Amino acid sequence: MAELNLLDARGLSKSFGAVKAVDGLDLLVAPGEIVGLVGPDGAGKTTALRLVCGALRLDAGEVSIVGIDLRREADRAREHIGYLSQRFSMYEDLSVLENIRFFAEVRGLKQDEWEPRAREILDFVGLGPFADRRAGQLSGGMKQKLGLAGALVHHPKLLLLDEPTGGVDPVTRQDFWQLLIRRVATEGVGVLVSTPYMDEAARCSRVILMQKGKQVAAGTPASLRERLAGRILEVRGTPLAELRHRSAKLPGVEDVQTFGDRLHLRLAAATGEGAQQAQSGLAAGGGVNIELVRLIPPQLEDVFIAFAAGEGKDG
Repeated sequence: MAELNLLDARGLSKSFGAVKAVDGLDLLVAPGEIVGLVGPDGAGKTTALRLVCGALRLDAGEVSIVGIDLRREADRAREHIGYLSQRFSMYEDLSVLENIRFFAEVRGLKQDEWEPRAREILDFVGLGPFADRRAGQLSGGMKQKLGLAGALVHHPKLLLLDEPTGGVDPVTRQDFWQLLIRRVATEGVGVLVSTPYMDEAARCSRVILMQKGKQVAAGTPASLRERLAGRILEVRGTPLAELRHRSAKLPGVEDVQTFGDRLHLRLAAATGEGAQQAQSGLAAGGGVNIELVRLIPPQLEDVFIAFAAGEGKDG
């Protein structure tokens, strides 16, 4: 028998006036799976998460949490959800432990249930020594870890995380994701996480690329990158602006993007001669210094740019 999805959402739609924030979105999350919603600001990621947890009313679509219809039994369905919003939502005048206690008791946990769990979770996220510190005195990264602890205290089966590492430093982002991956492995929870960071998307079991409220592509990070295999050229040299101008005019080049001190050229088709042809075309006329032209494995950034532009759109 197939394993029950922790989240089964079909045809999610939500409009705000004339703006279609979410348009016919399907979301599935299985136990032990991390599914990433990836897209720019305004893509509909936060709205999708709020629809899934029942904070916003659906215009159309259905949501099932561990087999429970969210519309018919909202309170019962929410018992299985842990939610972490973009903004720190703990009480800054309360201590770390008092915050966990508050959210545990709101969930109906008694002291003999929440206190051992709270201590365990705080130790897990590295906040055990700070249990008596006021939440308002925590650093940004510690606040995010406290938010994760609050979301986990009642043993949820489904975690909804809305850009959980926004505004924190790279080391804290790394720590947060290590904590999340370990918790998924030990408790088998399912995670739906929105992120603007492609390096975080690469950690997910599956990724859904969103643009203007719609899914434009979905799959494992590896399968998404495979769609552009043999079609991304890296160009390094000077002056970069001139190389970009020339690259855009080369036959067979669909798009050119700047990645730091180099360019990524997306070819219309995979070809073994792409690098050699590009180098010859760029060098024509002189006036540039070409350090390197080579075919590289596509990054998720390349994939998202291609699909956001309408190439190979899913569905």
